[in-house]
Amino acid sequence: MVGSNFPTAGAVTPGASLVQTVPDAVIRLAGNSQDGIQTIGGFLARLAGRSDQDVMTYMTIPSTISGGPSIFQVRMGTGEILSAGDHADFLVAFYQHSYVAHIHSLRPGGVLVYDSDHVKPDPEDKRFTAVGIAITSLTVEAVGGATKDKGKNIFVLGLLARAFNLDVGKLRALVTERFGGRAEDIVRNAMLAFDAGYAMPVENLLGHCYRFDQNPRAAGQRSQVTMDGNTALTYGLLAAGVRHGSGYPITPWSSIMEMLRTELPKYGGVFVQAEDELSAVSQALGFSYSGHLAVTGSSGPGLSLKMEALGWAVMAEMPLIVVNVQRGGPSTGLPTNVEQSDLLQAIYGSHGDAPRVVLAPRDVEDCFYIAIEAGRIAREYSTPVLILSDFGLATRIEAFEEPDLKKLMADPKPDLSGRGADYKPYPLERTTHHAPPGSRMDSGIYPVVTGLEHDEMGHPTGSPELHTKMTAKRREKIKRLAASLPVPEVFGEAKGDVLVVGWGSTFGPIRDAVKTLRAAGEKIGQVHLRHVHPLPPGLEEIFLNYRHICVVEMNDEGLYGHGQLATLLRARYANPAIRSIAKTDGLTFKVREIVEGIKRLQTTTGSNGKSHA
Repeated sequence: MVGSNFPTAGAVTPGASLVQTVPDAVIRLAGNSQDGIQTIGGFLARLAGRSDQDVMTYMTIPSTISGGPSIFQVRMGTGEILSAGDHADFLVAFYQHSYVAHIHSLRPGGVLVYDSDHVKPDPEDKRFTAVGIAITSLTVEAVGGATKDKGKNIFVLGLLARAFNLDVGKLRALVTERFGGRAEDIVRNAMLAFDAGYAMPVENLLGHCYRFDQNPRAAGQRSQVTMDGNTALTYGLLAAGVRHGSGYPITPWSSIMEMLRTELPKYGGVFVQAEDELSAVSQALGFSYSGHLAVTGSSGPGLSLKMEALGWAVMAEMPLIVVNVQRGGPSTGLPTNVEQSDLLQAIYGSHGDAPRVVLAPRDVEDCFYIAIEAGRIAREYSTPVLILSDFGLATRIEAFEEPDLKKLMADPKPDLSGRGADYKPYPLERTTHHAPPGSRMDSGIYPVVTGLEHDEMGHPTGSPELHTKMTAKRREKIKRLAASLPVPEVFGEAKGDVLVVGWGSTFGPIRDAVKTLRAAGEKIGQVHLRHVHPLPPGLEEIFLNYRHICVVEMNDEGLYGHGQLATLLRARYANPAIRSIAKTDGLTFKVREIVEGIKRLQTTTGSNGKSHA
């Protein structure tokens, strides 16, 4: 589905109901970062979650401290929402630059609501229903001149509540929750602004208003929770048994760090803000050495600085979770834009042969579950596990079924049980399991943990034979993990013309693109990878069932015409049908971009030459 199933504004017949029922709608709020549009977008998203609706958001914010133009887009409604929408149904423009920059995003027949105090739309443009409302003036009038135009975001929230027949009681509760800890006059002014916006007779201006389809909760279905990806990942770390960690601030990782600093002490843990990235990863490794599964994290530039210590973690076979919330690069690059350009760094960034595990969540809900998976693998295989999220997932808000925490919570206590007389910290014939200090050693010989190459007891060695064996041991345990992974699920056609492969946050737009092309009669399937390194089994056989394999990712096509995952897949499977659909504009994929990219690759060479039923 490229866009929502929203009716054309004004398309109402005489005598028809003034309330039109719609399955979903895409609402784009365009203004400046200081206007609080992210706040009202968050209110709308959380209202959807509390109303048993599906929701997905998308935002852009300036990277400068002084702020600047910003948008927040909300797609909400019933049914499965997998992408934030290629086009807006409702565009709210706060300023002239907002109108000029974003009118192209409004679909023909959509609704433009603009602040007539600041915006003069093109009167000759008849593609949209344009509604001018003096948002700034009416807000000042409602809350008093002393506040100037503060509160116009809440005025717009009231306006949208009227236009879409939203649950006013729940919205009022959300506003109260958001501002309740502040001075009483702030809450009062927010409610005055909301009421003023809600009082606008939107149905008269548009000819009708809207109501979302009802989506009653099924019997036995758990309640929904609504949050962004960074919040979900943080809660997943807690469920995984992480109680200790260290980090250094950097966009867009910082909110995970701040939340861990607040939450971990509630569970008897601690999170340390270190003086730099090198110290952060080293302190986290110290926590892991003591037997506590620990976490550190950053974005791309910070991950670069952690690489030497990650090499130590591989050599010492130390369990550790490392979160990389990717942003545009290189260098400081695009701090507030999305990219998937750290994949090769995550897999191969360290010096020497340093195999480790790389996972990538596909949506906000999966941010929670991927953290639990990372904890399981780190403990079971005594290895660092990297989680590759990105700016799009970090800031995107979605609603999903509340996890059953009683079944998911891992035991955070370190394993201090006694080790038998035959215990070796680095046995060649079986998997390493770190014994933290304080563990009883029946042999009376206590193990050595080192970043130097070592023998089975951890004693440093320069033996060529032992280095070869230990290198193989560290490699083979990752291969055993690969063999234990489930074969990826194929959505759509099991055999056909095109297979679309993705990883990370591209999942939703790819799924919508595949649905669109299947509806048009294409024989097309989708595979999405959560376990990016090592790759899961069965991919080679799946690939042979399609003429074209299109890998969709948000990074550069590189010197040889292929994105980073596509390069890995071509190296692994030597299949010329593997091609790239890559981009580096700092924006999430639109469904139509993927559809157009697939059609373009279908007309060029790159088939695997197999015949298909």
